Amino acid sequence: MPDTSKQDKNTARVYRMAFGTVYPLYIKKVERKGRTKGEVDVIITWLTGYDDKAIDASVRDGTDFESFFRRAPCFNENSSKITGMICGYRVEEIEDETIRKVRYLDKLIDELARGKAMDKILRK
Repeated sequence: MPDTSKQDKNTARVYRMAFGTVYPLYIKKVERKGRTKGEVDVIITWLTGYDDKAIDASVRDGTDFESFFRRAPCFNENSSKITGMICGYRVEEIEDETIRKVRYLDKLIDELARGKAMDKILRK
């Protein structure tokens, strides 16, 4: 039987991680590749339904990832079209809903940093 204790600890750690500590890293990652904060915000808005004001509030108030995704005004129904590998896992096969949503966001940010067109990132 596989040892899931490490996975459980990692899941708990991600749940508690403040969105505001990761958000600047997303921006830094895409800016190194010539993309913008505005594009990151468009992706977050598309995925979660948060507007710029709510994103900024989540960054400032220490909202953790679990709360950030649980409170999302309108999680995009097309998010299931996000597929592929992220952090060594197939994003579409991740069972834990919150972790899958975090990895959806990671995947979209990676696509932006790799220069993918915004229409393709947003699954239009």
